[in-house]
Amino acid sequence: MVDVTDGDSSLASGDAVAIRADMAAIRRITAVPSILDMVCRVTGMGFAAVARVDSDSWTACAVRDDIEFGLKPGGQLELATTICNQIRESGRPVLIDHVAEDPAFREHPTPARYGFQSYISVPITRANGDFFGTLCAIDPHPAQLTDSDALTTFTLFAELIGLHLEAEQQIADSKAALLDAEQTSELREQFIAVLGHDLRNPLAAIESGTRLIGATPLNERATMVLGMMQDSCRRMSTLINDVLDFARGRLGGGLPVDRRIHETLGPALEQVVAEMRTAYPKRAILLDVALTEPVVCDPPRIAQLLSNLLANAITHGDSAWPIDVRGVSADGMFTLAVSNRGRPIPAEKLGRLFQPFTRSDDGKPHQGLGLGLYIASEIARAHEAEIEVLSTDEETRFSFVMANKLAAG
Repeated sequence: MVDVTDGDSSLASGDAVAIRADMAAIRRITAVPSILDMVCRVTGMGFAAVARVDSDSWTACAVRDDIEFGLKPGGQLELATTICNQIRESGRPVLIDHVAEDPAFREHPTPARYGFQSYISVPITRANGDFFGTLCAIDPHPAQLTDSDALTTFTLFAELIGLHLEAEQQIADSKAALLDAEQTSELREQFIAVLGHDLRNPLAAIESGTRLIGATPLNERATMVLGMMQDSCRRMSTLINDVLDFARGRLGGGLPVDRRIHETLGPALEQVVAEMRTAYPKRAILLDVALTEPVVCDPPRIAQLLSNLLANAITHGDSAWPIDVRGVSADGMFTLAVSNRGRPIPAEKLGRLFQPFTRSDDGKPHQGLGLGLYIASEIARAHEAEIEVLSTDEETRFSFVMANKLAAG
């Protein structure tokens, strides 16, 4: 019986955690006991093992012992005393029919130390080529190995074990990735919920306060200050919505949309234009909506997209010219376009228009975060559509173009 380190209680060398993980992986391969039984039958040898071999240790992961060799799963041999260390370095199998008659091994200390006369060992590699260990067998008596199918059999079984190990690793990686994705998703949703709750609640309190104050008689100065406070509340509400939409777009799976046939799209677009006309009474905004087919979309989101495109046109367009808004649904397509006059957008900036926090350096004051066009592009993406941009000396036009799928049949 050979002297071994009992790995069941304490692995003597190497990375104990990695060794235990690899031993567990071999145990999960249900074919390994049958493989060890088969190699013993094919060769007539009495001991076979799957060994994990690294630069520091030799560890038995699975064993079939019919000769009372004394090595059990988890047991370790001193690496320098094994021929498997040579196989790890060379990557080539070793076969010995009869140690006493083999010129390369009859004086080798390993057979004498462990008392075997026949030996076969082939490398086990993972699918990516990394060396794992060996499939090996020994016996105290000579065996016919070199002139038989033993090497082919061992090689096939070693390849099978290597493929199983790779599959085990892929499954483990997939489970870890799934768990990480689930945890990330949960954290993302918590972040968005907390962000919305903690920002909206104090704003709601301020808005309620301004309404109460507005119900009482005020002098001219107080009325002016109250109006400024209410304007700031509306602006803050818009900024909060933009930040939440940015978080959903960048941290989540995109903006949520309710795509179905709605009868409210036309009125929703008209309301956006009316609100903009009220907010910017000095700007002329023309509206032409011709929805000859029902549109499959999320009207509140399309209205938000229009509001963002209009805000962009008001900010950057020439105030001497009207802004033109056209909405058309026909022939299975829906197009919503916002056009304005003004300096054309430089070609080098066209590719960055829809990036978040992008703001113009035209010297004009900007009250937003630079998220308007980004959110508009995310709304388009959620509708499986796109925003096309044309900018010339005569006109700058942003066009939301969508295949009206149900309307198209």
